[in-house]
Amino acid sequence: MTTLVTGATGNTGRHVVAELVRRGETVRALTRDPGAAAGLLPTGVELVRGTHTRPGELGEDVFRGVSRLHVTVTGGLAEVGPELVGRAVAAGVQRITVLWGGWVGPVERAVEDSGVEWTRLEPQEFMSNTLAWADSVRREGVVREPYDFPSALVHEADIAAVAAVALMEDGHVGKAYNLTGPQALTASERIAVLSKIIGRDVELVRITHEQAVERLTATGVSRADAEYVVGWYAKPTEDSTTVVDTVQRVTHRPARTFAEWVDEHAERFRLQA
Repeated sequence: MTTLVTGATGNTGRHVVAELVRRGETVRALTRDPGAAAGLLPTGVELVRGTHTRPGELGEDVFRGVSRLHVTVTGGLAEVGPELVGRAVAAGVQRITVLWGGWVGPVERAVEDSGVEWTRLEPQEFMSNTLAWADSVRREGVVREPYDFPSALVHEADIAAVAAVALMEDGHVGKAYNLTGPQALTASERIAVLSKIIGRDVELVRITHEQAVERLTATGVSRADAEYVVGWYAKPTEDSTTVVDTVQRVTHRPARTFAEWVDEHAERFRLQA
């Protein structure tokens, strides 16, 4: 059987591909640039050109022989997601994992109503969000954030591990899995871990809510989306700050720590010689 992974080179998608390959699964990776993806994904993965946000443009070869599907809900998928799900189910997909977009929207509802087996993954903040600090840490040894509340960050590889289990093993149908790491850490606590591992003092510089919003809009994010993201940090939900043991219960091993994540990405924060 073949599993199709959308967003295959993204923060979580590439980990989903790697975890499935490690388990011996045949994987087809959907990517905008197969040439670039070849250097990022394990050997033996079948690369097909396309994006899940344009399902009408996908060729029949994308879904041929696919029995399982992993979908990452990204911007632009809300309107076309039901079409993607419909095409997948019509082609014979029997099980779908959905990495949700923060709320149960059209994609999630389409999957639930499709009649196939499904599992929804509901991770809290990704540890990879910390990469937004890399430039300022390298250049100035500072991190600029408006708030210092705790967040139960989860490693992207742990999200992928749960996805792989749900795709390949029984017992997870109809489940919505809240996913966190093993600790809820404030920005200050994350900076302390980062400083220790890279061997350099890093300072937290507080900025205003409005400055944080403007920083996002300067990157092309809409004002509404920027307000939503910064507002999430201003008033974190109980789920976002509460550690749960879902990763360990599903994968039968402890969730990865933030220190492990930093170890893997330390060079991106260090001064370059």
